[in-house]
Amino acid sequence: MIEKSMVETVGHYLVGIDPGVKTGFATKKKGSKQLIRVKTTTIIQAIEWIKELLLNGCTVDLHIEDARKRTWFTGGREKAQGAGSIKRDCQIWEEWAKTQPGVTLHLIAPKNSMTKVKDGIFKKITGHEGRTSEHARDAAMLIFGRP
Repeated sequence: MIEKSMVETVGHYLVGIDPGVKTGFATKKKGSKQLIRVKTTTIIQAIEWIKELLLNGCTVDLHIEDARKRTWFTGGREKAQGAGSIKRDCQIWEEWAKTQPGVTLHLIAPKNSMTKVKDGIFKKITGHEGRTSEHARDAAMLIFGRP
């Protein structure tokens, strides 16, 4: 299935990324409250969506939830391995973003973002009516409310 382009008009876009095997991705146009895309995807597809914006002459403020800034941990070995994987994803995102003209990178500590928002509350806060996962909502909350 070919998805509709998220590029409504050339301009400045905000993109939120919740890194992981299931990467949360959200975007909105700077100055707008309306979320354009709120999805769960792969890191490769998320990069392709950002490249689509750049190729269409847009600039991007990329907001990434940076697990490397997390200082508290709960759980066992499996959770620690998962956290290590997400930290590596954050490093990949940072390295990639720094090589992209038109991208301004913002690494956000998990404690500085509203995360784990339930679906009904998310819809009330953002007005976004589409189906979303926890990862996609976390990505959206990184950019929602920013001018």
